[in-house]
Amino acid sequence: MTIDLLPGERVDDLQRKGYRIIQNSQGFCFGMDAVLLSGFARIERGADCLDLGCGNGILPLLLEAKTDGRHFTGLEIQPYSVDLARRSVALNHLEDRIDIVEGDIKDASGIFGASSFDAVTANPPYMTDSHGIRNQDDAKTIARHEVLCSLEDVLRESAKVLKPGGRFFMVHRPFRLAEIISLMVRYRLEPKRMRLVYPYADREPNMVLIEGISGARPRMTVERPLVVYKAPGEYTDEIYEIYGN
Repeated sequence: MTIDLLPGERVDDLQRKGYRIIQNSQGFCFGMDAVLLSGFARIERGADCLDLGCGNGILPLLLEAKTDGRHFTGLEIQPYSVDLARRSVALNHLEDRIDIVEGDIKDASGIFGASSFDAVTANPPYMTDSHGIRNQDDAKTIARHEVLCSLEDVLRESAKVLKPGGRFFMVHRPFRLAEIISLMVRYRLEPKRMRLVYPYADREPNMVLIEGISGARPRMTVERPLVVYKAPGEYTDEIYEIYGN
């Protein structure tokens, strides 16, 4: 299938089922955090899954390739990212499996209705400090800073759209872990599983992967650390496996 590319766009191989994704080097490329979340999320057979803030559609594409979920929906507020994601879905002939919806995370429950999904994934903006930001409409700013939505918005709306017993999966930063757990408990997304990601074995963690279950009882498992590099420029075997290399 021929998909028109705009200036600055390229097509990259996802190394999963032959799937490809359209990216733009000017800020519309996925990062390692999205790939690691796709490896951490446990999407059950037949599940309907929502990705909040799907960007160029990387998580719906990877989860469709890696899991036995029934249907995947991406919600994204930036029109250009929505267009990127929709063209990537069409490029892979997945229109019957993946929907990309333009809309605001803060209104997810209004868009989809309560108890609509079996699983929710989120790779939200990490930073709360907007000091020095010159353009709050910039795509990179929106992706990195809580300009258009907050962590609480993500957790509140996830709790609303999840079915009872539904699963929530998120990647975030360890420096906000206390806030993350506190808000998850407040919205009855009981933290059940957590894994810290370390750039090197002797460094501090720089990412946290966390799973919550809607309405579950308290008890959380902390999994063994995930180390990204065993030497400069050389991934560990587990990272290569997650990427599909």
